[in-house]
Amino acid sequence: MSARGHAFGIDIGGSGVKGAEVDLTTGLLTHDRLKIATPQPSTPAAVAAAVAELVAQAGWTGPVGITMPCVVLDGIARTAANIDQDWIGTDARALFSAALGGREVTVLNDADAAGLAEDRYGNARDLVGLTLLLTFGTGIGSALLYSGVLVPNSELGHLEIDGADAEDLAAASVKDNEGLDYAQWAQRVSRVLSRIEDLFWPKVIIAGGGISRDHAQWIPLLTNRTPVIPAVLKNTAGIVGAAMAIEAGIAP
Repeated sequence: MSARGHAFGIDIGGSGVKGAEVDLTTGLLTHDRLKIATPQPSTPAAVAAAVAELVAQAGWTGPVGITMPCVVLDGIARTAANIDQDWIGTDARALFSAALGGREVTVLNDADAAGLAEDRYGNARDLVGLTLLLTFGTGIGSALLYSGVLVPNSELGHLEIDGADAEDLAAASVKDNEGLDYAQWAQRVSRVLSRIEDLFWPKVIIAGGGISRDHAQWIPLLTNRTPVIPAVLKNTAGIVGAAMAIEAGIAP
């Protein structure tokens, strides 16, 4: 982290590598985010080169926090979603550090990063107890935080419901692919939320992902018992959470 209380975060997705300097006192980006198309194929070497290019464009010389659509343990990618399968088993932290000239790097799951950001700067920032963030997109990402402390790699989108993954039932992509209206989709989301809350009993559930922009059309239709509120940071949450992780030295 810089002496000014700023840090640099990068969010790697299936279509884009996005990054920016973040003011950690406010959670705001200090400039428009930079974006480079995710290389295709998105091999470890190609993505590491894209990260180095983005950091060079930004002129950032300090540590870097990076999110990936992967389970990350001790810096090693253990799964790969919407990114090349060659990532599985790759020491992502060492790879990115080498690509950035040996500087300090933290790597974590993208939903976990979004959860960190929403917990500190979003609607649940003063909450004590268990907070659950779910990102509804191609799949369902999840982040569990207890009074601001991350429980990493929860992967609740893969919880089995009626013999299938939760995300196969209620991801935002399923709504589009099956032509569901918001009422039909909200019924499915409610089934997923009810199952999760019976196991974890969160105080609040934060709904993220692009579909959270339309929260007024579906959150009021949910029938689970836990309060559900929309995410605040939206498409900057991953970047902000990555910057927070490097500040806090989080290394799942």
